[in-house]
Amino acid sequence: MRLHSFAVHRYRSLQAIRMDLGPVEVFCGANGVGKSNLYNAMRLVRAAAVNRLALDILSEGGMGSALWSGTYRKDEKRRIRLEATLRDDETAMDFHYRLEIGQPPPVSAGFLHEPHVKEEELSVTIGTRRVPVLVRDRENTRIREAHGRLERYEGEILPSETALGLVADEGRNPEVALFRRIVGRWRFYHGFRTDPQSPLRRPGFAASAPVLDEDGSNLAAVLATVAHVSEDMTELDRAVGDALEGARLIIPPPVDEARFEFRMPEFPDRPFSVRELSDGQMRFLALCGALLSYRLPPLIALNEPETSLHPDMLPPLARLIAAAAEKTQVWVVTHSTRLADELAALTGARPRRVVKVKGETRIAGLSLDGSRIDP
Repeated sequence: MRLHSFAVHRYRSLQAIRMDLGPVEVFCGANGVGKSNLYNAMRLVRAAAVNRLALDILSEGGMGSALWSGTYRKDEKRRIRLEATLRDDETAMDFHYRLEIGQPPPVSAGFLHEPHVKEEELSVTIGTRRVPVLVRDRENTRIREAHGRLERYEGEILPSETALGLVADEGRNPEVALFRRIVGRWRFYHGFRTDPQSPLRRPGFAASAPVLDEDGSNLAAVLATVAHVSEDMTELDRAVGDALEGARLIIPPPVDEARFEFRMPEFPDRPFSVRELSDGQMRFLALCGALLSYRLPPLIALNEPETSLHPDMLPPLARLIAAAAEKTQVWVVTHSTRLADELAALTGARPRRVVKVKGETRIAGLSLDGSRIDP
């Protein structure tokens, strides 16, 4: 089940953006045009699914920072609206989620800068029939029960919590649980630490790791899982060799810890530890872990993956992304036109150009309702 469409309104520099999405989406633009705001808006949908919305909003400065930076009409509500539609191509079902969040009222049980959910709805569409399965407003939350009627939810939900994140755990509705499970597995990689104390450079637990953590802390275990569980190093060996001038990964079977080292072609008998690798080399290896892991997430989002990479690493990176896109959905935000062009040649995905017009982030050639504007 893939992300079919996405819309965001009144979030930071994003006044209104709506778009349909394909297997590979590449957003390219200069620094400061709001590419990361687009990426972070998508992250908020995942945060809502796992009930971390308040924490994610607060980590970026609270609702005062997250709200649309431009002007509002006198009668306009100061709210952020997010919408995401997942499509199951096999059953022709659409799952549409809408979330509206705003600031706490002057007298409330919440805190000053945390988001409060004002409206929330999940509906399922089969053919032309749209059926709400979760509906929440400021007064109450209703769930479609097994008999087919919306019934009031009697549990307690704080204004800063999402009903999607809470109700899905209770098994009250299979559609709610399915949507939450898919979106909760999305992964967002927006920079890996590469300093000497970076999690990337540490050994990992000797336990199978099918997916790379977002901070890369289980990289050694992810690579060991590829090597000794899937027992297929073909793609990983090719990517490392292409990007690191013929280098080879050595991954011993984990005993007490998961570890790996390198062999360089000019020094075939001398192992190189991860502490000896450059920042760019470590970052590329982390991207290998994200894109070649044993079990790929339903959606992988990469924010400026080219950071710290040598230009010669961009074609191998594009090949990595294109290979992953044959198995899952990939979203790439970049300021590298070379990477965008490489991906276009490999996947046919036309890069979307992100621009800023009078302080507002827009996608060139796209109207506010998501339709393309002819050049």
